[in-house]
Amino acid sequence: RLDTRGFIEVNDYLQSTNDDCVFAAGDCAHMRNFPRPKAGVFAVRAGPPLNQNLRRKLAGQELVAYEPQSRFLGIIGTGSKESCVASKGTMCLQGAYLWQLKDWIDRKWMADYTTALAEKKKAMMDKMKMDTPSAATGKEALAILQESVMRCGGCGSKVGGSTLSKVMRRLKEEKSVHSRPEVLIGLDDPDDCAMVSLPSEEGKAVVHTVDFFRSFIADPYVFGKIAANHALSDCHAMGADTVSALAVVVIPYATSKVMEDMLYRVMAGACEVLKESGCALVGGHTCEGPELALGFAVNGYVDAKRVMKKAGMKEDQLLILTKPVGTGTLFAANMRCEAFGRDVAAALDTMCQSNKRAGEILMESGARACTDVTGFGVLGHLHEMAHASAVGAEINLDKVPFLSGAVECVRKG
Repeated sequence: RLDTRGFIEVNDYLQSTNDDCVFAAGDCAHMRNFPRPKAGVFAVRAGPPLNQNLRRKLAGQELVAYEPQSRFLGIIGTGSKESCVASKGTMCLQGAYLWQLKDWIDRKWMADYTTALAEKKKAMMDKMKMDTPSAATGKEALAILQESVMRCGGCGSKVGGSTLSKVMRRLKEEKSVHSRPEVLIGLDDPDDCAMVSLPSEEGKAVVHTVDFFRSFIADPYVFGKIAANHALSDCHAMGADTVSALAVVVIPYATSKVMEDMLYRVMAGACEVLKESGCALVGGHTCEGPELALGFAVNGYVDAKRVMKKAGMKEDQLLILTKPVGTGTLFAANMRCEAFGRDVAAALDTMCQSNKRAGEILMESGARACTDVTGFGVLGHLHEMAHASAVGAEINLDKVPFLSGAVECVRKG
């Protein structure tokens, strides 16, 4: 419901007066019982109670009423440091000293949303930290208590069989799971082990790799795509055809419904990438843990005489990067609220892009040395290749492709 001036009318809980699922605060809202002028101070003060009531609404808890202050200090600059005007209620002041006060307030305000943002975010998150049962009430709390009298370790920490079966059945029905003729025992007829036939072509060798890490983003689907690409890239870097993969998944503690949804989303993203690479998911292991994590053990076939290795570099050859670099510094900056959202989004797009075609082009072009650039960065992985090949390397920084915002993040430290 809008008031006569077109603003959203809210009650004492910052909740729409005609829709309890809509909340509003600041310049777009009008508090029915506490009308206030449109000023930044009221919008800022309404932030914490808005955050609190949004979370309470989602958790099914009782909302907390909020009454905004009735007066506020307003300081207006005149364009000169020699004079400033301030007012609060019926009080009015003028003087040069008010400029210093205004400057200090403004600088502190800007710091809260720039240099001090990481500390403010951490303090807010620490304040809100609590285990799931203590954060829940009503039916949700009862469901958690009934399902989780205690959290087991060891084999008892596995995700429930019914949850896993529902997710895998859903992925199969959506034709998200890829299969290959080399798979003799896999998801269609699960056993203690998957069974994959060895390559029948003469000169073919089997390659094995494993990769695993915890999530660094909030979207399980995107994380699933990135984790799968990360694991497959080892095979692509050697020019291998990826054949089969085993998944290892850690799902955060929650009710069965929430865990099922998260497992589905992370595996949906991963299966999309595996399918794109022609790799069959043949099994895996799931367990409960404090945070989302995903990894894969991948097998593939490669021509042993044409395989691209770290030790294959020769003098006078050129170094080629198939993607721009800088994800490490961008996500380190993102954790400190120092990276732009558009740059982080662009970095995620490149991390979701498969390296399969790049590896194929290098093989077709006669390349004999290759590696995937991940945690050790360009210099770290180049050092490994140079050491294994007993050669030196020279890098022209002007020709290194960087992700947007990466250089700025490095300059920020």
